[in-house]
Amino acid sequence: MCGIVGAVAKNDIVTTLLNCLQCLEYRGYDSSGIAVLEAPQVLRRLRAVGKIDNLRTALQDFPLAGKVGIVHTRWATHGAPTEANAHPHFSQNEIAVVHNGIIENYYELREELQGAGYEFHSETDSEVIAHLIHKYYQKTHNLLQAVHLARQCLSGMYAIAVIHASEPNRLIGVRQGSSLVVGFGENGHFIASDCVALTSVAEEFIYLQEGDLVDIYDTQVVIYDNECQLVEREQQILHFSSEAIERGVYKHYMQKEIFEQPYAVANTFAECLHSNLISDGTFSVAAKELFPKVKRIQIVACGSSYYAGLVARYWFEAIANLPCRVDIASELRYQKTVIEPGTLLVAISQSGETADTLAVVRQAREVGYLAWVAISNVAASALMREADLAFLTHAGIEIGVASTKTFTTQLVVLFLLSITLGEYNGLDEQRALQLTQALRNLPAQLEQTLVLDAVLQKLAKKFITKQHALYLGRNICYPIALEGALKMKEISYIHAEAYPAGELKHGPLALVDENMPVVVLLPKDELVAKMESNIKEVQARRGEVIVFADSSLDCSELGDVMVIKMPEVIKEVAPIVYTLPLQLLAYHTAVQKGADVDQPRNLAKSVTVE
Repeated sequence: MCGIVGAVAKNDIVTTLLNCLQCLEYRGYDSSGIAVLEAPQVLRRLRAVGKIDNLRTALQDFPLAGKVGIVHTRWATHGAPTEANAHPHFSQNEIAVVHNGIIENYYELREELQGAGYEFHSETDSEVIAHLIHKYYQKTHNLLQAVHLARQCLSGMYAIAVIHASEPNRLIGVRQGSSLVVGFGENGHFIASDCVALTSVAEEFIYLQEGDLVDIYDTQVVIYDNECQLVEREQQILHFSSEAIERGVYKHYMQKEIFEQPYAVANTFAECLHSNLISDGTFSVAAKELFPKVKRIQIVACGSSYYAGLVARYWFEAIANLPCRVDIASELRYQKTVIEPGTLLVAISQSGETADTLAVVRQAREVGYLAWVAISNVAASALMREADLAFLTHAGIEIGVASTKTFTTQLVVLFLLSITLGEYNGLDEQRALQLTQALRNLPAQLEQTLVLDAVLQKLAKKFITKQHALYLGRNICYPIALEGALKMKEISYIHAEAYPAGELKHGPLALVDENMPVVVLLPKDELVAKMESNIKEVQARRGEVIVFADSSLDCSELGDVMVIKMPEVIKEVAPIVYTLPLQLLAYHTAVQKGADVDQPRNLAKSVTVE
């Protein structure tokens, strides 16, 4: 969940490293640090608590310069956010290490290294890496060999970058469970947790594979596998527009990404639909052989991706006529489960590097799944590379920590998958055409929904003084209530909970009073009358009700409630449309409360550790 960048360059690299690291601040912002080789045998470091701007300020008073360096932005796991716990970590002023991930056996290694005379200056698991590499360097006098020997002692998931004072033109990187990419630029060679960090300095990249060790000089890059044998990895050319990583006219990245959703949704299905028919190649040629064998679906995900999976359960069962189960990855990976024949595993992860989700899918063949499908926004991620079938959500770069366009594009892909599987399982052709046409209509309906922005900005004023909020939905929109509540709590810090509206009487109604805003989702479906009864229950307890209702519904009988009219849509695509106003409500509430919308406290975007 931390961000790392390293470089071996022809010119001074300090400013470039900080600019690259700024692009990774979504991965952690508890502290940051930099280490550079200013000259042979001269390794210098500077660290600061808080965001990267604090490190920039510190560098004005204590400037560094060098052509080889590593930087890090931290999301704290072991040890509080302090300067001592910030990376890079040193060993004997000779080794500098930055680390993303968790070393599970760090306590045993720490005791062993302390017994060997090494002094620890932090509470982190990461410092053991620096001392371990130093220990082996004393024996080998070669940084590559020392890193390879050290990593054989490490248990856990990690990506590391290492420099040594005695090897002033060399940088070593290792990928073991956490993402690491190599960038090739005019000024030198780079490594980073995400290619987004390197868009200003490189266009050609190599995504390291599991267990890879990379040896970087200013003139060459050499890659070794887990056994330290030379390997070749495919070099890719990636182009990113400056608009993709800049806020433009928007105040925050989250705001920009909310308003990009009509285009992101259209881009996601653009290559899949032809005359309202789903292209045969949408889920690869192999799908033609695989999909007829599918008898049931198992979805696994975390966070917002899990809520996308909950929506998809309704689609798979109602459209594809397939039983579906949805599990949180961090739970499923430790459960004994019965996998029935013909079960297709669908793994959803925005980054494609979510540790718990990857752990589940890597067990997939061992436990008997028919195959597994990956859905991610990162084409070269571990999840996508290792899958039997992979579908990319064309959301574009998402920098705000709270997922917005990645969530709605996940829903689009899952909707397409449910229709495709339905066609192999008796879905009527006219019904399929109706559903694909509804998908085509979505971008325009999302544009209509975004027109509500001013209304929702005004509505947010009702929330900024509240401590709690309740979200209600039924059937296919219940998971959207969950997602809406998550957005509210993670960026505005208001305690928000979601329930199926029918569960009101079973406990949550006890919380409702005049200080509890209650957000209700009311699409046009067979449960409208039931939802209206639930609204009456809230009103009877003096709860303040805000209803997002399909514009075709007559809400006059609801009485004194605030009704926000939504575009008229069929119930199957309502979850996608109703997501946007809840995002906007959370966004405006957080802004008006003065919260850091793009980087909410205690959170990071890519959850690459347990």
